[in-house]
Amino acid sequence: MMNPSQQEQIRQWLSAHGTPQQVALRCRIVLAAAQGHSESAIARQWGTNRKTVTLWRTRFAEHGLESLWQIAPGRGRKPTYGPEKIKALVEATLQTKPAGMTHWSCRLMAKTQGVSKSTVSNIWRSHHVQPHRVKRFKLSRDPKFLEKLTDVVGLYLNPPQQALVICVDEKSQIQALDRTQPGLPLKKGRCGTLTHDYKRNGTTSLFAALEVLEGRVIGQCFARHRHQEFLKFLRRLDQEFPGKVRLHLVMDNYGTHKHPHVRAWLQQHPRFVPHFVPTSSSWLNLIERWLGELTSKRVRRDSFHSVKDLENAIAEFLAAWNEHPQPFVWTATVESIKEKLSRCRQTLEQIQPGCTQPRSRKRRKTLSS
Repeated sequence: MMNPSQQEQIRQWLSAHGTPQQVALRCRIVLAAAQGHSESAIARQWGTNRKTVTLWRTRFAEHGLESLWQIAPGRGRKPTYGPEKIKALVEATLQTKPAGMTHWSCRLMAKTQGVSKSTVSNIWRSHHVQPHRVKRFKLSRDPKFLEKLTDVVGLYLNPPQQALVICVDEKSQIQALDRTQPGLPLKKGRCGTLTHDYKRNGTTSLFAALEVLEGRVIGQCFARHRHQEFLKFLRRLDQEFPGKVRLHLVMDNYGTHKHPHVRAWLQQHPRFVPHFVPTSSSWLNLIERWLGELTSKRVRRDSFHSVKDLENAIAEFLAAWNEHPQPFVWTATVESIKEKLSRCRQTLEQIQPGCTQPRSRKRRKTLSS
C-alpha cells in the first residue's frame, strides 16, 4: 500500500522538469497500481508490457520510493570512449598547445583527437578543464607581507573595542564615456546593447571609505588625485565620524597616502590609525569590493554626456547603497591565506626560481645602477 506522503512525493517528481523519463514511467506505474488499476490496464495505458508493470510494483513494495531511481548494474548506455582515450585527451589539453597558438578550442582538439566537439566539451566539463579562460593574479613580494597581512586580517576578524574600522581607497581617472549612438533596450529574447565606440568627456577621481561594521560608504569626487585631495577627504571623514572614537584606516601603499603632509596631519589627529596592506595585495582592502559593485552596476553600462553627469550617477549609487547598506564579511583566516600562498609560491618557484622572493631596497638600487 502507498501512504499519502509517498503519493505526494511521486506527484512532485512527475511535475518536476528534471525527472528522467524512465523514473517518470515507474512513478506512473506505481501510482496507477495504488489506485487499483490492473497490470494489463496499466501496461496498455502507458505503452509498456505487463512484465515491466509487475517488476516495478514488486520493487516498490519491497524497497519503497528509493527503488524508483535505482539503475541495475550493467544497464544503461555504454561509453563510446574508454578511460585511456579520455586520459589522453585531458593530458593533451593540459600538457600541449596547438601549433602557433596559446590554447586549445573544442573544435581544434576534436580534429586532433578524432572525436566530436561535443565529446571534447563533455570531457572538459567533467574534468573541470577550461582552456579558454584565464585568471589574473599577482603574488606580493613585500618583505613585511606576513606582518601587514596579520594586522589587516586581525582588524576584520577581531575589530578593536570602542573603535571603527574604515577601508579607504581611490578610484582614479573614471572616464565619462558617451556612446556614439543610443543603446537598444532589453527585451524578450535579446539582451541590451551598447555601441563598441564612444566619446570621452573627461574624467573624475572618487575617494571612498567603507565602514566595515555597517557597510556604509562615504564618497567624494575630485578633479585631481593628489595628497591635497586626500587631505580634504580625511577632513570629511573627521566630520562624518565625530567624537573621540578611534578610526582604523585600511589603505594601500599609494604615494598619496604616505606623503609628508598626510603623515603630519595624521600625527596631529591621533585618533586616525593607519594600517597599510602589503604591496600588490589590494584584495585585502574591502573597499575594492564596493568599487567593483559601483563599476559593474552603475558606471560600465551607462553613458555620460559630461563629468557632472558621471559624478551625479556616482552620488545616486552612493545614496541608494547607504539606504540599505550591506557589509562585506571577511571570513578567511591568516593561516588559510598563508597555506594557499605557500602552494602558489611553490608552483611559481618550480617554473622560475627566485621569482617570489621579497625585493630588498639594496637589490633595487643595484638593478637601477
